[in-house]
Amino acid sequence: MSTAIKSGLNVTKITGFSTLLMTTFLVGCSEPPELQTVEGYAQGTTYQISFWSEEEVPVTEVQAAFNDTLAQIDKELSTYRPDSFISEFNRSPSVGWQPVSQDFVDLVKIAQDIHAKSEGCYDPTIGPLFDLWGFKTDKLHVPTQEELTALKSELGINKIEVDEENLRVRKTRPFLQLDFSSMGEGYTIGKLSHVLESKGYDNYMVQFGGDMKIKGHKPNGDKWRVAIQSPIPSAEGGPKVYQVITVKDEDGVTLDTSGTYNRHFDDNGVEYSHIINPSTGKPITHNLISASVFGTDPRVSDAWATTMLCLGPVEGAKIAKNENLDVFFIERKNDKLINSSSDALLKTNRVKFD
Repeated sequence: MSTAIKSGLNVTKITGFSTLLMTTFLVGCSEPPELQTVEGYAQGTTYQISFWSEEEVPVTEVQAAFNDTLAQIDKELSTYRPDSFISEFNRSPSVGWQPVSQDFVDLVKIAQDIHAKSEGCYDPTIGPLFDLWGFKTDKLHVPTQEELTALKSELGINKIEVDEENLRVRKTRPFLQLDFSSMGEGYTIGKLSHVLESKGYDNYMVQFGGDMKIKGHKPNGDKWRVAIQSPIPSAEGGPKVYQVITVKDEDGVTLDTSGTYNRHFDDNGVEYSHIINPSTGKPITHNLISASVFGTDPRVSDAWATTMLCLGPVEGAKIAKNENLDVFFIERKNDKLINSSSDALLKTNRVKFD
């Protein structure tokens, strides 16, 4: 499953070490218990997982469990595998009920909930809109309103019906397609965190692409510290830290960030952003280039981070207030970065801005 494009909005998901990154600050411990670290590459991005416990489980055992979990996620949700469940679901024109996993049901329900609360700004079915504008091929096509209206009528997460009791779903449009990459990193982080806790690890930091979950503390008792990287690279071209954060809540905090370099197409003097608002079918016009959401469920935080890039700082702040969301916004105005925080984040006890 690629997380390079967050298809719920068709925005660039900043991952890896070249764009937007949650940079971790780890202090080594020379005495037992030692901090264990596992690194790798999956789903189109890098991951780093640090963990420790008084009674250690062999790292090879933990790594094997991670690999199995990543393989299972890939088999179910990768849109790049023709044999994955979601690819087969998308190809099928059937509008009949199809059996699915509990996880699949949960992802659809989360998407539908955030879609409703965001006034339609979150929708993991809008891949065809991205294609219509030509963003996938980098060949701009400015659609007519008639084209947009016709395509939008065939899309929408509300056109997926869910039978929670019998674990099955059905699409009410034969060519409707789902892509959960807009909450894929968060979903994966939740699964990998479960692996750690099942092995007895309650102190860890799971970083997957631009998202993470932090729980407990470091081996020496210090709080975990993380940083949000600037969405604008340094003059040397490398990453630079924008904001350092101390994680205060040891029960588990998720941090999910979505961002964009304000990529756009120019057409006859008009700039078109690559970020599409699903409710209008058109690119957004605001200046928000990064949104970080703190929470407890990485799937939900990941989806909301994507959604905030659609909403922008003004509408995003309003909905964040309604939903009591901890959100950190970064806007780009005249090549300057300006940040702001949601009301809930200003009052949060989860983290401290250093």
